[in-house]
Amino acid sequence: MTRKKRIILISIISTVFAVLIAIIVAMGIYFSIYYHAENELVDAFLEDSQVVKTEIDKNKIAFVPENPKAGFIFYPGGKVEAEAYYPLMAECANNGILSVIVEMPFNLAVFNVNGAEGIKEEFPQIEKWFLGGHSLGGSMVASYLEKNIEDYDGLILLGSYSTADFSGSDIRVLSIYGENDGIMNREKYEKNKSNLSNLTEYVIKGGNHAGFGMYGSQNGDNEASISNEEQIKETVEIIALFME
Repeated sequence: MTRKKRIILISIISTVFAVLIAIIVAMGIYFSIYYHAENELVDAFLEDSQVVKTEIDKNKIAFVPENPKAGFIFYPGGKVEAEAYYPLMAECANNGILSVIVEMPFNLAVFNVNGAEGIKEEFPQIEKWFLGGHSLGGSMVASYLEKNIEDYDGLILLGSYSTADFSGSDIRVLSIYGENDGIMNREKYEKNKSNLSNLTEYVIKGGNHAGFGMYGSQNGDNEASISNEEQIKETVEIIALFME
């Protein structure tokens, strides 16, 4: 190899290496920025709860009522810390629903679509099981359900929609979103409704996208005219009725 060719090769390798480093740094910055749980509000909410919070494994947290009537596996929204949904899970458990939240790698459910696997087996006494998620978590858990539809009794979407096609099945689906939701893509939501043949919709008056968790305001969302606690409690009331 001539000296000129070596210089060109070294230049190409250096450029590729620099680009890879830049991509790695950019990804690191992207994954490090996410919505944190408002711990004081979360803790205050949990203080009033009478349920047991237990760790199934390092990324699955269960909220267990005394006599559970159903099971609920939940995927968090994209780039939202799982702890922000502890109040939602605890309120479900207060209503007799054993609820398990799956913490996601980098707070993105796309990296653990199969996160629900193995949870049902931990609680064999429960016969009815539902899957659910918020925003991106809802879409991802719907993808999981599409391949495991025989194992579940329904799907619950919070500020979300399903690109998975259930139009040929009788799976029951509950869709809840806030009246002031500024994040959920309404055009895609309406387009993908055809995937759901057995759909129940519920709109929370004054609610928004971030109100299903306790992680503060979300960029692009509209302001809610009700509190997080009010939106969570109303959401769980609808979920409990749906599961019955």
